[in-house]
Amino acid sequence: MAYTAIESMRKRNEARFGADVGPMQPPLYTNRRQRDDLKSAALRFLHNRCEELRFDAAKEAEENGTGRFLGQSLKTGDIPYNMQMDLERLCLEKALEAFIDSGVAEDAYAVYYCFLELFFGQYGKSKRMVELLSEYEANGSSLLMKHRDHYSHSVYVFALGLAIYETNEAYRRSFRSFYHLEDKKENDAANVFLEYWGLTSLFHDIGYPFELPFEQVLSYFEVDNQERGKNSLFLAYRSVECLTGLDAGAGERLEELYGRRFSTASELLAFDITQKLGESYGFTEEYMLDVINRKPTNPEDFGYYMDHAFFSAARLCQEMIRILKPENLTAKHVDALSAIMLHNSLYKFAVSFYKDKKPEKRKAPLRMELHPLAWLLMLCDELQCWDRTSYGRKSRKELHPVAASFDFSNQAVSAVYCYDIAEHEKIEAYERQREEWMADPAKKKPRLKAYSDMAGDRPDFTADIERIVDTAAIPLTVRLELRRVNRKIKHTYLSGSNFLHFFDFAVALHARNMPGEPSEEEMEEKFNASSLEYRLSTLGRTSHFASYLNAIGCFYTDKPVDFEMVTRFSAKDAAIFAPMEHERWVREHQAMGWRYGTDYETLPLDLPEEREKATRAALREQLRCHKLCMDGKLTHDEIRAHFQRLPRVYRDLDWKPFNKLLELLKKFEGSRIYRL
Repeated sequence: MAYTAIESMRKRNEARFGADVGPMQPPLYTNRRQRDDLKSAALRFLHNRCEELRFDAAKEAEENGTGRFLGQSLKTGDIPYNMQMDLERLCLEKALEAFIDSGVAEDAYAVYYCFLELFFGQYGKSKRMVELLSEYEANGSSLLMKHRDHYSHSVYVFALGLAIYETNEAYRRSFRSFYHLEDKKENDAANVFLEYWGLTSLFHDIGYPFELPFEQVLSYFEVDNQERGKNSLFLAYRSVECLTGLDAGAGERLEELYGRRFSTASELLAFDITQKLGESYGFTEEYMLDVINRKPTNPEDFGYYMDHAFFSAARLCQEMIRILKPENLTAKHVDALSAIMLHNSLYKFAVSFYKDKKPEKRKAPLRMELHPLAWLLMLCDELQCWDRTSYGRKSRKELHPVAASFDFSNQAVSAVYCYDIAEHEKIEAYERQREEWMADPAKKKPRLKAYSDMAGDRPDFTADIERIVDTAAIPLTVRLELRRVNRKIKHTYLSGSNFLHFFDFAVALHARNMPGEPSEEEMEEKFNASSLEYRLSTLGRTSHFASYLNAIGCFYTDKPVDFEMVTRFSAKDAAIFAPMEHERWVREHQAMGWRYGTDYETLPLDLPEEREKATRAALREQLRCHKLCMDGKLTHDEIRAHFQRLPRVYRDLDWKPFNKLLELLKKFEGSRIYRL
């Protein structure tokens, strides 16, 4: 049934009105050619396995007793509370679907936004944690020798984990056993996995803003091909206790969970990692704490590399304490932190020594039953090497896969990584060098990262993964192929600035009709008074702004340029991009399960006139039909023709609010709009 509360509302309406008037079950994406590809498997997990996510039986009982709904749609009280929970899960499903289709940062942002709203509360409380990573990468990474995107990367990692849980019985069994969920319903276990895997995967790289300055200093000298080492100038961090310290409330809660006190997150991580891996890998808690403590302060002990995983775990720990509150912390939250701590270099070089020159020092790859979240993160983090923006100077010259396809059927993972055929000259040069090396192994082995790692009968890429994690229960095969790249799918436009704060824009755009000069807190309060679905719609309108400008020959930038500045959109401009905004709205509503209908205006209610208007507005949310929606498989021309038939008042809604964005760009970014 998938969305059970939506189905319950449908039955309630049928009993009330004597006809099947909705709401209808939202559609699930299906790939008729391949059932277990990445997109199908990840979305099927959210759609089918996560039934009753965040349902509240007490609120449902209260609604049944009082006859008043507690859920939020356009307004609070419009729909049942559990129906709101179903719609919020659907928001996450559709946000992930859009991201898998595009891979762009704007769609990655929507996934982060949904997840934080579902499991952390209001996004505004933790937006800096998410935005800082993207802002740093977009602005500072070009100064590095090697660096690739970690913002969209993390959402791909999230999707890979969902797909593996959905398709691999061994992993599901291991996860349920580790967390003692064997006696729980399948959807209960899946909901636990979604929450803690989301924390682990989406935030495993948020510590990169601490690693980037370290790499920038080294890159200054590496420009002259100076290898990092004893003669390198490097940064080290001090006073890390301000990031790792645990307050009294957190200390007390952790003592309840583990029977001992911890004063820092480092102590907590050392304890948890040792509890899970110490016996199998032969190390003590004292050893682990020493390694973790030296990560930020003594990078020279680790090959002159800074471990962003330390900062990711510590930063997320502080965020959970601040937002979730200490009393709500669980051992699973700590497991997410230790999985993050392990994922980069700690496990590889301080636990398993997987590449040590002395074979006797190398330890076995990690088994999923020892730490299911860490195992899955390390696997998915290695698999996700495609479609990542290269920022670093050397990274931009290397050859990385631009796309990938997966088959998760038969309890295995089969991956095909695709490279741009336009780069054939690099590939041909590498193949010539490789042939020369094979004829004379004394020569230096050539590399063309990541292409060379995947080439050959026994790719280094696969071998490395199998040295890190035990893949006996999920066999991995990898191959590569060349193909032409369709770069139009990225929808990259001239518009750009240091970082477009979609949340701030959406909040201000939503509050455009508030009287006077409302404060940011007042605007955000108004924004949060509507449902997640309506907030995402406003965010969608904002994120499409660049494409609308492109259609009318305009762009925004925070740089002074010699073009005509636009201070207001004309009717001619509106005639071009207003139909585009209408198409976005129609397709967005169709994806969310809305359908065309006027039942909310015509069904008999037998109510006093003063109550009828508000009741019909709520009924529209309960039926999820709208007179401006469209049904069926729609073409661009059909939606445009529909727009032209609309009364003027509705057509104006698709363009007039964008004049407000002209002011907002100037206010939030110092950006201006120019006409080519």
